[in-house]
Amino acid sequence: MSAPRTRRVARAPWTLLKALCGWLVLFEARNKILLAPSALRLRRTENAELRRLAAAAPAPPPALVATVIATHRRPEALRAAVRSALEQTVRDQVVVVVDDGAGLPELPADPRLFAVSLTRNTGVAGVVRNVGIRLTRSRYVAFLDDDNRWEPDHLERALAVLDAPGGPDGVYTALRRVLPDGTERDILSVPWDRRRSAREAFLDTNAFVARRTRALHFSRLRRTPEVLPREDWELIRRYARRHRVRHVPHPTVRYLMNPASFYTRWPRSR
Repeated sequence: MSAPRTRRVARAPWTLLKALCGWLVLFEARNKILLAPSALRLRRTENAELRRLAAAAPAPPPALVATVIATHRRPEALRAAVRSALEQTVRDQVVVVVDDGAGLPELPADPRLFAVSLTRNTGVAGVVRNVGIRLTRSRYVAFLDDDNRWEPDHLERALAVLDAPGGPDGVYTALRRVLPDGTERDILSVPWDRRRSAREAFLDTNAFVARRTRALHFSRLRRTPEVLPREDWELIRRYARRHRVRHVPHPTVRYLMNPASFYTRWPRSR
């Protein structure tokens, strides 16, 4: 048998599985096997941080929506992200900034803003966001990265769908994707399709607003920039197993497409 044919035969099972399940699903199954030990350690870290923060300061006030912003060493971008969250037309909101061990910059004085720092850099965005989720009490939870911004009506448009009779449990809006020089690249707007999501990574939590349930937590796997899929994809797709998710085809997120932000390698503490 020739070498090319041998390779084709060897790849046949993988090709069949990709066709049946989708490559993102297969990669995530591999991640859960290979990276499980890191997730167990990071869950203990997350729990310890929550106990420390709960003992150190009062919990954020309850609100209709809790917006969680994870950050690490982007002070100017963070301030812009926080402003875009506080300027939402929906006022019944608490904004929780969780710093991954680098220290917080000066932030706007607003009673709806609550900011905390972890004791050390975990290097795992999912853990940082989980701390923010678990610190808050709200009907809905939204997420914003520290280098992205929302249009003022982001939450209003999402809640209009969520609160409608027979509405879904989670929605994601369209992303206006921009390059570092401010040029608009495109608008990412893909209707929810579970089968398609197994093959295309079009889900991003910057656009996601969801009803708080036990399923609303991020993966704790240590995902380096080379590890795909990302935790955003994993959260929304897992949430959609038991909850209804719908797309709102209106761009409400200004999303920075920057290799230094989308695949940031957060250094670990030594």
